[in-house]
Amino acid sequence: MNICIIGQGYVGLPIAIESAKAGNTVFGFDIDFKKIEGLKNGSSLLPEPTKLEIESLQDQGKLIFISDLRQATNIEIYVIAVPTPLDDLKEPDLSFLKNACKSIASNLQDNTLIINESTSYIGTLRNLISPMIESQSNAKNLKFAIAPERIDPGNTSWSVKNTPRIVSGLSETAIFEAVAFYSQFCDQVIRVEKPEVAEAAKLIENTFRQVNIALVNELSEISNKYGFLLSDAVTAAATKPFGFMPFYPSLGAGGHCIPVDPSYLKYSAKLVGLDSKLIDIANSVNNSRPAKVVEMIENQLNFSFYRKTVQIVGIAYKSGTSDVRESPALEFINVLRQKGANVIYHDPFVSSYQDLASEELRADIDLGIIITPTDKIDFRKWKDSNLIVLDLSVNSKSTNGIKFF
Repeated sequence: MNICIIGQGYVGLPIAIESAKAGNTVFGFDIDFKKIEGLKNGSSLLPEPTKLEIESLQDQGKLIFISDLRQATNIEIYVIAVPTPLDDLKEPDLSFLKNACKSIASNLQDNTLIINESTSYIGTLRNLISPMIESQSNAKNLKFAIAPERIDPGNTSWSVKNTPRIVSGLSETAIFEAVAFYSQFCDQVIRVEKPEVAEAAKLIENTFRQVNIALVNELSEISNKYGFLLSDAVTAAATKPFGFMPFYPSLGAGGHCIPVDPSYLKYSAKLVGLDSKLIDIANSVNNSRPAKVVEMIENQLNFSFYRKTVQIVGIAYKSGTSDVRESPALEFINVLRQKGANVIYHDPFVSSYQDLASEELRADIDLGIIITPTDKIDFRKWKDSNLIVLDLSVNSKSTNGIKFF
């Protein structure tokens, strides 16, 4: 089959690769010309696909990267995998999704299946994607399905292949064809009868995490006052073999899912006249976490950041990736600067951010702070010095978000 994947980022590229490996001819489309040129040369910002893998599929003619959708011919299935961020008001920004629909509509043939993988509010497939494409295309017998992405960049245990895939559609034919497509490269494909169920499932998955992250972050302030480590209490609670899942305090929630999806669920509730107070509280707790942690550092160390040089290790939201979307480290930097600190950072995956550039670890600083470490970082320079270093990483399971390195 001829497949076209709209968007070649953290979601679209892995799908393009797996679909091509399954024997399809895949056109990987992205409006970012530089990204497409890089992919043609085998280079990717993602940790999973190797240069050899990308080049091999291209050499076989199974994977074709394009920045002009007109180059995609005789397409039987379009997969939408574009960003769906939040706007400045923390409401859904569907500009990328709408532009993808317009582009697809101009290039459709009859009997095409369109699958949405991009996260959005409940009812997006039925009330936005389908009517928008059908109103702008002369193609007949179009089919619409949904298969919400479940990509976790850098996760070596769960991939596109072994992560269960939820699928639904607006017709029996659309569901049948979408299930058949994903069954080519996914071990388990789960059919649900309404696309709204699939859309809601995606939002629930990450709202669950946002709420529980907010809970432990709030509890960490309580345990701090009582003088014990919340991580110890959580670990003790996790010995219960049922009814509990451990979460640990951190600097906040980052990435393309946890900080964003709850707001899409909140918007879904708003569309039907309902409020979602718990989501508001969870968002507020996690968004305020960087400022709270700065305050905790000041109090526990009796430390003033004014005119101090602070080096942060890891500004991506997750270790081993270059993804800084919604990373709490960025707000942490803003708060430190507001306190008068000179902030520098080291991250082997993020060469620059705004007016900052990654610097090698320095010992001539006033404080070192670890947020998202990786195995590629050699901390000997810090360990061999008398420098005070704080570990705020999730993996440290630190005391209320702060632990001496």
